[in-house]
Amino acid sequence: MRNKKRSDQDGNFSHKDSIRDRMERVCSIKNDSIHLKRRVGLYSGVALIVGTMIGSGIFVSPSGLLVRTGSIGLSLIVWTACGFISLLGALAYAELGTMNPSSGAEYVYFMDAFGSFAAYMFSWTSALILKPSQIAIICLSFAEYVVEYFTTGCEISDFSVKVISVITILTLLYINCYSVQLATSVQNIFTAGKLIAIGLIICGGTFELLSGSTKNLTGIFRNSTTSYGDIATAFYSGLWAYDGWNNLNYATEEIKNPSVNIPRAIFISIPLVTLCYVLINISYLTVMSPQEMISSEAVAVTFGKRVLGMMAWLMSFTVVISTFGSANGTVFAAGRLLFAAGREGHMLEVLSHVHIRSLTPTPGLIFTAIIAIIMVLSGTIHSLIDFFSFTAWIFYGGAMIALLVMRYTKPDIRRPYKVPIIIPILVLVVSLYLTIAPIIDKPQIEYLYTIFFLIIGVIFYVPFVKHQYTPAFIKPLSMYLQILLQVTPTDIPIHEIEIPI
Repeated sequence: MRNKKRSDQDGNFSHKDSIRDRMERVCSIKNDSIHLKRRVGLYSGVALIVGTMIGSGIFVSPSGLLVRTGSIGLSLIVWTACGFISLLGALAYAELGTMNPSSGAEYVYFMDAFGSFAAYMFSWTSALILKPSQIAIICLSFAEYVVEYFTTGCEISDFSVKVISVITILTLLYINCYSVQLATSVQNIFTAGKLIAIGLIICGGTFELLSGSTKNLTGIFRNSTTSYGDIATAFYSGLWAYDGWNNLNYATEEIKNPSVNIPRAIFISIPLVTLCYVLINISYLTVMSPQEMISSEAVAVTFGKRVLGMMAWLMSFTVVISTFGSANGTVFAAGRLLFAAGREGHMLEVLSHVHIRSLTPTPGLIFTAIIAIIMVLSGTIHSLIDFFSFTAWIFYGGAMIALLVMRYTKPDIRRPYKVPIIIPILVLVVSLYLTIAPIIDKPQIEYLYTIFFLIIGVIFYVPFVKHQYTPAFIKPLSMYLQILLQVTPTDIPIHEIEIPI
């Protein structure tokens, strides 16, 4: 690893100044360097958020959330509260993203507010755990529904699920490496498809309600839990379904007019997703009792069998569309995080290189895909969700602290969009609750894994980042990968690049 950061008196980094200068730039100029181009517009930004958020969660989480809350009424409150929390968090991220338009989301915000070590710890945890596990969970959900679609009535083979998951990851890797246009086009198409499918579920539920199917919606607060730990883990299930609200910030350098389009995309997408989630849950309850929802491993499929009859296969198809689009958006964001971390010297430098033709962060995408495949082969969906949520909210809270710190340490920095200070404070309080309450009420081994992994990250930081020790094999390996993958650093002028035929 090579540490490339250069500090000025304010603790900023010189390459960020140039990024800020070209924040709204849409084309290259003479003697310009290789860079990520602004090709993501408002519609694509909305599709990236919506398409990533609406994945497997709404088809998997309702039963788990219902178990943890104990009642329909409390579960609907949690669903709505999760949407509100996601909106507040995304608005705070909008300020951070327009204040520093570098790609990488939490990574660059931690760098600005706390310095190198905090940014490294986030990149270490996110690159090796958070993003790959998120991709693994979504692709495993995708594969389960694909297998069920083709093997109705038969026992689902774990081997088949894992094989299809791996094939899905490799397909998404190809799409995102080939071009940004292809990745965003896939996102746009699958987002439109899943919204149409969700509309069918809501229409089916509305029809059942108008037909008098309301018996499951009476006494909705009966048996509500009073356990702080159960409520916190219920939020884990709900917030997992909403996760992805911050994905647009990972690609800030590729968004057209980000100071306008980031807040707009957030105000459009998150309320839309929240409304869809609440209405879908009500639709489920028109044909299933709470006990049936809890016992069903595929709530959407059960709903489809009772409402659509011979057309029940549409529900499995719905989940397939939804999860594939969600996985595509997650892969898109993950590659940008490694791009940012490699550029600062916190990961291998080659991970900050972009392809000379497609201008995509190919090495970062490949690295993330490899880790995700390992997780698919060694893990399960339910063992990863709580682990992911617990770890993620540690850093979401850290981002809120970063925003609050920079309000006082950098009051004069340009802020094209600014949120009321109460918003990051509220999200910080929620993040503290979500990380502390489960440990106190129901400690799990997954929480210990997170702490252990963070300690390992500290051990790696000292020699490889702080003291900039580089093993002898790293340089020739980086050169070989640069030639093999046809990638280049982003500080080389475009006219100096020789593109092989």
